[in-house]
Amino acid sequence: MIRYISDKQLNLEGFTLPFGGKLNPENRWIKWHKVIPWDEFAIRYYRTLDPHQGRPAKDARLVIGALIIKHKLTLSDEETVLQIQESPYLQYFVGFSCFQDRRPLAPSLFVEIRKRMGKDVFASFEEVILEKLALSKTSTKNEGENKEEPVKNKGKMLVDATVAEQSIRYPTDLSLLNEAREISEQLIDDLYKQSDYARKPRTYRRIARKKYLNLAKKKKPGRKALRRGLREQLQYLQRNLRYIDELISNIGSLTFPLPHRQQRQYWIIQHVYRQQNEMYRNKEQRCDDRIVSIAQPHVRPIVRGKAGKKVEFGAKLNVSMVDGLAFVDHIGWDAFNEGTDLQEQVESYKRRNGYYPEVVLADQIYGTRENRKYLKEKGIRFGGKRMGRPPKKTEENKERLRELKAQRIRDSRERIPIEGKFGQGKNGYRLNYIRAKLQRTSEAWISCIFLVMNLMVLLRK
Repeated sequence: MIRYISDKQLNLEGFTLPFGGKLNPENRWIKWHKVIPWDEFAIRYYRTLDPHQGRPAKDARLVIGALIIKHKLTLSDEETVLQIQESPYLQYFVGFSCFQDRRPLAPSLFVEIRKRMGKDVFASFEEVILEKLALSKTSTKNEGENKEEPVKNKGKMLVDATVAEQSIRYPTDLSLLNEAREISEQLIDDLYKQSDYARKPRTYRRIARKKYLNLAKKKKPGRKALRRGLREQLQYLQRNLRYIDELISNIGSLTFPLPHRQQRQYWIIQHVYRQQNEMYRNKEQRCDDRIVSIAQPHVRPIVRGKAGKKVEFGAKLNVSMVDGLAFVDHIGWDAFNEGTDLQEQVESYKRRNGYYPEVVLADQIYGTRENRKYLKEKGIRFGGKRMGRPPKKTEENKERLRELKAQRIRDSRERIPIEGKFGQGKNGYRLNYIRAKLQRTSEAWISCIFLVMNLMVLLRK
């Protein structure tokens, strides 16, 4: 149920402190709250709630403000609540009329908020930011410049892809099999309590654990030793899975006799066993839909070939950037060719601004024949190297080739800001350390980081 509370912020003089004094109007949080369109954000946030059912929800100003504070200061959920509780400036930022020495919300509520705020909600927030920037631009124009003219292609769109890495342990085949084996042993313990077995199945857990540690402690185990260790862990896990099937059939329940969490774990470790056994038998290092984390089975390895980090584990993002604002156009957990999204990104630019861009600056992977043909039809220049062999240099085309080379150099320099935006997100807002557990909450975490960076652009402009 929606609790309609006014999002209108009190005047700065009306905010009372229990120890006297007043807030400094030059504080960064007070400056920031003045440019954020709280009412428009609240309207779009309330669309995710049922106006007639459920408990009264927290005020949208408090919920959205707490998310902004969390990602601006890169805090945990618990620390965010404590910071708001202790700081009068943060309480003013989230809409309080006076200082309150109590928790504004429970830290566990952040998980429900991330589940509720999906891609559509953050896309609507981006529309509000664009509308506010458009109004600020029109208000600064002179009266003589307000004549309606047909708008042709205008502006530059920067496009690139990156990976938002998840906070998971670096996966190795041996550690995954050991973790799956330990989970299977716990399942056997819980299922045995419900079964009629006279004697508990033997799992050899102490021997298996000892063999795993002897190999894991080695800095550089040999190839033969590693394959022997994998074979042993596969055999232990295979035996445990067979015992689990026998125990389930012995119980004779129509449904899985354990909670949903353990049922999910059982499903995951079976997939891990099949994948690892297939790679072991075929002596390969890859397989389709490879699971690299039992706690987060949706995470996939993304081979990027970057310096110092050949493989990254997390969501792959295809991002477009215009006038400092970055928009996440595609979040995928499997490796995908970012060049296939270019046409949809250009159409999204058209929907946001009402016209096509004048030039698209992107890597060569975006410059496919289909994309170049599409951009040419729309009158858009692709800021990249031409396809095919370079023309032979002659006296007639020497000057033209020099101009084209200078243009490519300018385009490559103008594409630097989107790389800087990725650096800002990863170094300043921990975009490379996503700590949400579920796929949906991780996507909301990523989208909120880009929302905070766009709000910082709104503050500067």
